[in-house]
Amino acid sequence: METSLELTEKIMNDKIKILEQKKAEALLGGGQKRIDAQHKKGKLTARERIHFLMDEGTFEEIGMLVQHRSNDFGLDKEKYLGDGVITGYGNINGRLTYVFSQDFTVFGGSLSETHAEKIVKVMDLAMKNGAPIIGLNDSGGARIQEGVVSLGGYADIFYRNVRSSGVIPQLSAIMGPCAGGAVYSPAITDFILMVENTSYMFVTGPNVVKTVTHEEVTSEELGGAMTHATKSGVTHFACANEVEAINYLKQLLSYVPQNCEEDAPSLPYEMGNEIREDLNNIIPENNNQPYDIREVIEKVIDDNSFFEVHKLFAENIVVGFARLAGKSIGIVANQPAVLAGVLDIHSSTKAARFVRFCDSFNIPLLVFEDVPGFLPGTDQEWNAIITNGAKLLYAFSEATVPRITVITRKAYGGAYDVMNSKHIGADMNFAWPSAEIAVMGAKGAAEIIFKNEIAAAKDKDAKWLEKETEYKNMFANPYRAAERGFIDEVIEPKETRIKLIKAFKMLENKVDNLPKKKHGNIPL
Repeated sequence: METSLELTEKIMNDKIKILEQKKAEALLGGGQKRIDAQHKKGKLTARERIHFLMDEGTFEEIGMLVQHRSNDFGLDKEKYLGDGVITGYGNINGRLTYVFSQDFTVFGGSLSETHAEKIVKVMDLAMKNGAPIIGLNDSGGARIQEGVVSLGGYADIFYRNVRSSGVIPQLSAIMGPCAGGAVYSPAITDFILMVENTSYMFVTGPNVVKTVTHEEVTSEELGGAMTHATKSGVTHFACANEVEAINYLKQLLSYVPQNCEEDAPSLPYEMGNEIREDLNNIIPENNNQPYDIREVIEKVIDDNSFFEVHKLFAENIVVGFARLAGKSIGIVANQPAVLAGVLDIHSSTKAARFVRFCDSFNIPLLVFEDVPGFLPGTDQEWNAIITNGAKLLYAFSEATVPRITVITRKAYGGAYDVMNSKHIGADMNFAWPSAEIAVMGAKGAAEIIFKNEIAAAKDKDAKWLEKETEYKNMFANPYRAAERGFIDEVIEPKETRIKLIKAFKMLENKVDNLPKKKHGNIPL
């Protein structure tokens, strides 16, 4: 006869077997057949993605046994534990991070009421505990059988995306389809990563496009990773495969803090010889000859620390994270190698978005300036270069983090003001001897100022060249600006790194409070 202790143990073992069966069922998602189909497409499963993302053994799942509540259209006969999304928390490189990973093997990863509730739960936890949240998106969209409750679920997520914006880092990896209303959650987050050939994003798919506009277009052409990386700028990173995307997520997190109240993690650094002689040889003798601003960036920052963002979009400006003496900084740099480094609609919005992210999360800003002005033309004017250019001006003016500018060559016209000038609150402004700070280029300026003299001259070209040289000698240098205090110091290029290290160190405890207001009204 069994003792009461043995009976209790037997009952508990039976209950544990039921729990183990349910866990095993949940781990299978939509079943082995659908898992195999996912692998055949070159895609990982939702759980495999989490496995590669989180530190080994740290992931804790929340809501594994959740099931949908709908009984319409045969859904009562088809239920899966977890309901198409894995949610929980764990560590990435030792730091607490929340994650949700949509499971395409369960109803195509479609979003139901309970699916949304699981996502909302981890979003709320992330906000309460001040930690980043990562969404691994792979979903066919709203679960149509559930009607309006699935739409309500999306809105619940969008609302929390907005509430979390600027409070905790939000990262979105698109690992499969993301269409219709589903695209707006990633769009509100800080950074989007897409996987080439297996992911796409669009509001309306190819079939609807064909019906309405009669355009023939594939999903890849309409909303694939390269389309959004080069044409729309919707995605910040186009990744060759899912493992690369996951590694990018980890790298990205290494430059940002847990939340808006903390500083980004820094690496140990010992000062040595910080002079970089090669910087003296980068600027071409001909001031119209291009050079790659990345050469300047790479020689100033810590070795191999530059992590470029939006690399394939609006290439006339370069933005990204780096480390200087072990500390995380954000870099915005005109790119003379593309369109001479002019500011246009796309480069202005690209840089403005990055500046606002860095300012939200206490990441100091370093600007390298070589800008001949704003791009002229009807296309730019008719598509609102005025309000789009103003976004960058607004972003810099609003930023309260330490801000330093280095003018390497051209700083012309209104673009000089916009690119983190002293006049809009930059803390320190350095210039190389090659800097040209003027209202416009010498040739155009001479044509306007000395129009009558040139017209009256026997040799108009010679007179024009003479006046161009006169203007260049007077204004196309950093010294007039330095005399007025608009430039704090004219430095040798080789000294740039050590000057920046000292200046950022000096600005570590900067406090700059904006006027009391609900929020500003950026020209969107």
